Amino acid sequence: MDMLNKLKSTVSTTVSQLSGVLPGNPVTREYEVGKLIGSAGPDLLWKIFSGYKKSTKQEASIFVLEKKLLEKYSKKDRDQLVEVLRRGIAQLTRLRHPQVLTVQHPVEESRESLAFATEPVFASLANVLGCHENINPVPQQLRDHKLFEVEIKYGLQQLIEGLIFLHNDVKLLHCNICPESIVVNQQGAFKIFGFDFCTSSQDPTSKLWPVREPDPELSHVSQPNLDYLAPELGRNHRRHGNGANTIGCGASADMYSLGCVIVSIYQNGKSPWQMDGDVECFYRHAGSHSQSLQRMEGVPPDLVDHVRSLLHPTPEQRPDAHQLVKISWFDDVGVKTLNYLDSLFQWDNLQKSQFFKGLPQILPRLPERVCLHRVMPCLAKEFVNPSMVPFILPCSLHIAQEASKENYVAHILPHLRPVMKMQEPVQILLIFMQRMELLLQKTPPEDVKSDVLPMIYRALEAEAAPQIQELCLSVIPSFASLIDYPAMKNALMPRIKKLCLLPSGQLSVRVNCLICIGKLLDNVDKWLVLDDILPMLPAIPSKDPAVVMAVLGVYKMALEHPRLGIPKEVIATQIVPFLFPLLVEPGLSLTQFRALVSTIKEMLAKVEEEQKSKLESVAALQEEQRTALGNLALNDSSSQNSTSSGGASTASSANNSAVSQQIDALFSQLSTSSETTKVKQTTAATPAMASSNVVANSRIDSGIVAPAIAMPKSGMMSLRSAPNSTPTTWNNNNVNGTRANTTAANKDPVSSMIHSNLSAMGGMGGIRPANQWAPPSQAVPSPAWNHNPAAAPIQQPQMRMMATPLVPQNQQFTQQNPMMTVMMPQSTFSQPISPMAPTTPAAFRQLARSDIDDLLS
Repeated sequence: MDMLNKLKSTVSTTVSQLSGVLPGNPVTREYEVGKLIGSAGPDLLWKIFSGYKKSTKQEASIFVLEKKLLEKYSKKDRDQLVEVLRRGIAQLTRLRHPQVLTVQHPVEESRESLAFATEPVFASLANVLGCHENINPVPQQLRDHKLFEVEIKYGLQQLIEGLIFLHNDVKLLHCNICPESIVVNQQGAFKIFGFDFCTSSQDPTSKLWPVREPDPELSHVSQPNLDYLAPELGRNHRRHGNGANTIGCGASADMYSLGCVIVSIYQNGKSPWQMDGDVECFYRHAGSHSQSLQRMEGVPPDLVDHVRSLLHPTPEQRPDAHQLVKISWFDDVGVKTLNYLDSLFQWDNLQKSQFFKGLPQILPRLPERVCLHRVMPCLAKEFVNPSMVPFILPCSLHIAQEASKENYVAHILPHLRPVMKMQEPVQILLIFMQRMELLLQKTPPEDVKSDVLPMIYRALEAEAAPQIQELCLSVIPSFASLIDYPAMKNALMPRIKKLCLLPSGQLSVRVNCLICIGKLLDNVDKWLVLDDILPMLPAIPSKDPAVVMAVLGVYKMALEHPRLGIPKEVIATQIVPFLFPLLVEPGLSLTQFRALVSTIKEMLAKVEEEQKSKLESVAALQEEQRTALGNLALNDSSSQNSTSSGGASTASSANNSAVSQQIDALFSQLSTSSETTKVKQTTAATPAMASSNVVANSRIDSGIVAPAIAMPKSGMMSLRSAPNSTPTTWNNNNVNGTRANTTAANKDPVSSMIHSNLSAMGGMGGIRPANQWAPPSQAVPSPAWNHNPAAAPIQQPQMRMMATPLVPQNQQFTQQNPMMTVMMPQSTFSQPISPMAPTTPAAFRQLARSDIDDLLS
């Protein structure tokens, strides 16, 4: 939150600054102004803002002079200063040189400000050396910025070359070389700025320029910086008395100022002379002819003598720019490298290739900031030449390796994106594959998906070189976690499979495909393995031992993977039939043969263990069912005997209302089911399945739903509602099931109707007491009744009754199934009931009253 508040405050401050400075200035119509980054010029009055051109989005820097800052000076000084600054920017606009600051938009004036636009800059040299006047707040990058030795050497060399251009080509004397008039651009190059007090020669053949001496009557801001001004500009003052004179000065005056700048750089911005803007002090210093050598601390020993010569009071003793640029102190490999990069456009491809081949050995000697901001932009310009990319790319990746992740994303990745899309020459893809680990380490995940993965897919195409394919397959597992599952399944895995199954593919590529697939198993699901990967392995058009071992490795990894595994059915039907013939392949060594046999044995053991466990579970379940059914049959037999002895007394003492409720509950549970009918038919049609009927009979007493003879719901409702005024009673003691035509004492109408319905159902033989069963030979024929062929079996839960087993009652069946006489009570129909044909009434006996009483009990 503090960071957000700080950012908000910074933005608000910048907006408020711009709103008070630039309204009405024509520069704002073409340029978008950003944050404050530095200051430059006399007394650091020019504020430097970052920005860009609105039409082209080209990055730029906007220099702004607020006129309100000049209010502290007198009107004369203010008007003169504005005129001086306007003239200096106009002179700068006319100059074009690599070591001179480039103006993109000329100076524009409004009531509140002066403004112009230049190439992107970092700050002035004075800001870099620690002078932060007119900058609020000071940017963090400027506060922590320190110059490296190679930057100083390279920057000073650029200044010297710029002075050579001014003195020899333009015939111009700068007259104010100081840190405030030197600007450092974003690449770290030193650019000459501040031509406010420059002078040109009227005589092209003359080596002197007319220069005006400092005027005590003018403000110090309207004159050159006295700390860096050559002493010869103050000597004539003592000869001619008071007043400012114009004298002739040579190029040595600028060389003296350059010597002071060198001392200032190594002394953190402090000049060897401290005039504090006092003109009289300057005059005294100019006439003393003494040099304070003690103030040159920090200057490198190799450079001290050259600085002394530059600061010599006699102009003729000072070296000129051509002599100074050739000193051995500039003979540095880093400086030479940066100079070569500046002149790349002048070389042909052969010279460039030779330079780029040796550049990776030089880059470790250069600081990271120099590589990022000075070397990398020069390399990026050559990416437009495809033939040079294979030579440039290793250098760029070396810089990327040394850079932090933030700097890589900001300064290197934008240049590499277009290169990743190049397909020719093939060496580009090869270099990327060799340094793929670096790319994955530095590149954000979203850029990996959008830029790196498409390059990987192109490398897996059949047209790519085998070496590239092998490198690609070897690095894919390292970033598999960054690939989402749809891309893995639909883009990456199909390409690997196609490359592996290619008939004309090389052996090394095919083996690397299998190794890659094995390493990718951690990133795929079980169904992709079973549906795509495992079926592909037998289809590989090669039985080379290396391929066999790679296939075996994939099988083994999938088999032992804790999340995947291979089902026993796949092992038994697909894998083992494929692996067994490989045992006799003539090319296998003894070690390979043993590995193959070991894996097959492991698979067979897995199949044996799982199948054996399954069969044992099934057998145990069947045994448990048989034991439970036997116990139920024994319990049912004892229950039937106890029910038979006490059935008569229970029936005589039951309450009529209780009887009615139980009968209603009976009919409410009678439901028809076509599926139960099919089971009933199948059971009745197959005598060998008589034991299942015994199971059904045994489940009735235990409350388990068992099949029984059923009739349509409409038929049951008609039976329940059929009137019968004289209910028929049944004799419980009549073991033959004959009916006693006696009238019950209880004339309850509900009971009469129930007994009438049951009497009408007596001919069906569907319900009989468990203790009253007659042999088939003694069964009393029942009256004929209309049987419904479509009747379905009914289910009777929680009743002490038995569904009639649908098996034939004959001697042959009894002999073949002796256990049936033990597990079943002696109650069977002489023939099964088929829903497709009417049942013969003679095969059933009529119900007795004892049946009903036993049922209700």
